[in-house]
Amino acid sequence: MDSRAEQTVVVLGSVNMDLVTTTDRRPEPGETVLGSGFTTVPGGKGANQAIAAARSGATVRFLGAVGADAFGATLRSTLNDAGVDTGLTRTVGGPSGVATIVVDETGENTIIVVAGANGRVTDLTGDELAAIAAADILLCQLEIPLATVAAAARHARSSGTVVALNPSPVQPLPAELWADVDLAVVNSLEAERYSAELRDVPHVVRTLGGAGAVYRAPGGGESTVPGRRVDVVDTTGAGDAFTGALVATWAAGPHTAVRWANAAGAVATTRLGASSSIPDRATIERALARG
Repeated sequence: MDSRAEQTVVVLGSVNMDLVTTTDRRPEPGETVLGSGFTTVPGGKGANQAIAAARSGATVRFLGAVGADAFGATLRSTLNDAGVDTGLTRTVGGPSGVATIVVDETGENTIIVVAGANGRVTDLTGDELAAIAAADILLCQLEIPLATVAAAARHARSSGTVVALNPSPVQPLPAELWADVDLAVVNSLEAERYSAELRDVPHVVRTLGGAGAVYRAPGGGESTVPGRRVDVVDTTGAGDAFTGALVATWAAGPHTAVRWANAAGAVATTRLGASSSIPDRATIERALARG
């Protein structure tokens, strides 16, 4: 299967340094537990999804901001090394975004995000607007200021660019933003929270973790891609791997794209970290070939 229908994807979103601690079990409130490991891994929903799209074969530009710190330089080079164009990625004064992640022995995690430079993406430049207008797909999440996401979606819609939204973290969203969304990618929690709003979104993909994913077409019909049996190490970033892979292959058709994305997300759970867990095309193709 060749799902490489050439796509130009602009990702507008966050980029963080993930501070990952592994432990047998996550602590209860007020409790201290011993950890078994610690590592720093570049992440952020926007950056993870950009890397996933690039590794699935799309041409990707990243719009966002890193800080003027050591993390910022590492985050930019990580995007570049994955084939993501960072020519329009800003460097701003102050710290980069960070996420503190605790992963237990089952692979489940808890995450605290501090916005840092991501919180300063409060407008869009002329070059950024031009990049959005020239893209096939604009992909956004909700880890940067909401007004900027809404402005980008509005501009994309007026320019004929497909608008894909991963509405995470969950927060109230204006009706005007939902009206501009062509494709929503949600997990079960987000699907429940936004159930009313999603009714008017033409394409909805709902991820089910290890149980796979469900695609709902504009006419309301649904189809399910079953889960894949893998040895889970860490679920951090698996949803981002899925979303980036999905938009990268969207032009091949929703059913093909969801199947591809499902394999990408499953492979990502077998590796530790967020951006470091995202598979490339060859790895996804091998996973699909195994059935």
